[in-house]
Amino acid sequence: MADRRFFRRLGPHALAKLAAIGEAELQNPDQAGVMIEDISALETAGTGQLSFLDNKAYLEAFAVSGAVAAIVEPRHAARAPDGMALVLSQQPYRSFALIAQAFYPRPVPATGISAAAVVDEAAAVGPGCQVDAGAVIAADAELGARCAIAANATIGAGVILGEDCIIGANVSLSHCVVGDRVTVHPGARIGQDGFGFAIDPGGHIKVPQVGRVLIGDDCDIGANTTIDRGSMRDTVIGPGCWIDNLVQIGHNVELGRGCVIAAMAGISGSTKVGNFVAIGGQVGMA
Repeated sequence: MADRRFFRRLGPHALAKLAAIGEAELQNPDQAGVMIEDISALETAGTGQLSFLDNKAYLEAFAVSGAVAAIVEPRHAARAPDGMALVLSQQPYRSFALIAQAFYPRPVPATGISAAAVVDEAAAVGPGCQVDAGAVIAADAELGARCAIAANATIGAGVILGEDCIIGANVSLSHCVVGDRVTVHPGARIGQDGFGFAIDPGGHIKVPQVGRVLIGDDCDIGANTTIDRGSMRDTVIGPGCWIDNLVQIGHNVELGRGCVIAAMAGISGSTKVGNFVAIGGQVGMA
């Protein structure tokens, strides 16, 4: 069970409602009114809790789980313990993700600008935004409605954020345009100089990096990840990309839609990646 000090839980919810949210169906319609108070792992679930089976490696745990209900593929339904209510889905983990959001929705920021924040008079802060202590919003920056800017984050001059963005503590954003519903986790650096220079025996010569970073809607960017701005053209992160912690993305990189990049991967400048590409941890691409 999630610690209520950190996570606000909604509910309980009727099982029929949750099945509809998860785009699944009940095995037994007579169990539509079973009330679910929370979600949990198979091994720890108990009274009032719903779990899921998405990997046959957990069949034994499923067979003895104390969950009152579980999301499962129809082919595994016979392995359920007696009395467990079943929600049938061809994609149990997807259904679980949708249902979990009913219990733990995306946090709604408290509105208001801290007296300890620094907001330039030329910045535009949309309605319903939260700006925490120590955050800096520079001149000509634009924040869409309902954005949350955590402590000590820096939104650089001219940066544009869409609506419903969450910017974590100590993030720095510069030279970038960010879409709607983007989350940037603590410590990420976006829009700094790319690694561009001309080699010269007398000392390397800096090439001005005059591109931007463009981040599409619904992206999630992990803690301490770095994304360099373009040199002559833009660095592009397509909509729906999920980037883990400690990832480096060089200048002029173009990621297509829905890419997933695991921790400590590095993508060299000007690399182009298509749609829905999965890149594993510590992978290097050039």
